[in-house]
Amino acid sequence: MPRWAVLMRGSLLVVLLACASVFPAHAAQRTLAYFPVGPIYEYRWKVLELALDHVRRSEGSAIDLRPFDQDVTQNRAVSLLEAGKIDVIALGTNGERESRMLPIKIDISRGTVGYRVFLISASDQGRIAGMDDEAFRTELTFGLNSQWADLPVMRANGYTVLTSTDYESLFGMLAAHRFDALPRGIGEAAVELDARRKAYPELVLEKTRALFFPYPIYFWVNRQDAELAGQIERGLRAALADGSWRKLFVTYHASMIEDLGRSRRRVIRLDNPLLPPGSAEIDTKWWWR
Repeated sequence: MPRWAVLMRGSLLVVLLACASVFPAHAAQRTLAYFPVGPIYEYRWKVLELALDHVRRSEGSAIDLRPFDQDVTQNRAVSLLEAGKIDVIALGTNGERESRMLPIKIDISRGTVGYRVFLISASDQGRIAGMDDEAFRTELTFGLNSQWADLPVMRANGYTVLTSTDYESLFGMLAAHRFDALPRGIGEAAVELDARRKAYPELVLEKTRALFFPYPIYFWVNRQDAELAGQIERGLRAALADGSWRKLFVTYHASMIEDLGRSRRRVIRLDNPLLPPGSAEIDTKWWWR
């Protein structure tokens, strides 16, 4: 082989090795289907985008996200994740979910979903405001989705709950006075009211009470996908360390934090007896005492 050909081969090898160091073999594109989808869940997926961006910059892994476009229940979504049709779920924890999926045990809600305020009919505002805590617990009926993981928490603490399998129907049921109050996470309630202002103008935010119980929200992946779980955890911890996650949180929750600072609600603290062992610590210092 001529000397010039040997030199060219050597130069090409150097170039290829250099490219390999910049674009590692594991940088293959992957697109993750995620659930649930909707305005109240946007923050959760922005957190995941932030975590995966840290992973891309530090490890070269290129991962995109796309919403799972079928309208399914939470239980059905868990089954679809087990079957590989959904890649990542963002929901609260319970024992069954921890037996079926692999959680990344970092609370992405920072405790906000366990701080529950109430959507009510405006005509009930004065009646509920005049109740003591015992009457609030025993004389009202609360509405929840039958598959929400906080349902057994409310029942275990002595609250009467009427359920529906359909999320959207809860607002109509509340407007029709089929139950008295719809508990929602403090970061969810205003978004939901705004989205349904025309359909249910009589629904408002109750002004005097809130519940708080430990209720972490995790990202979940298939139990066989430990690699993805590790990537998400590393990305979340990197976003915590450099402050970018807190900045994102404040951006999405600024009005909530401001409203909470002016709030005179009495906070009723509940036990969560169904919280699995080893659950994430609830840290509310970004938004509450």
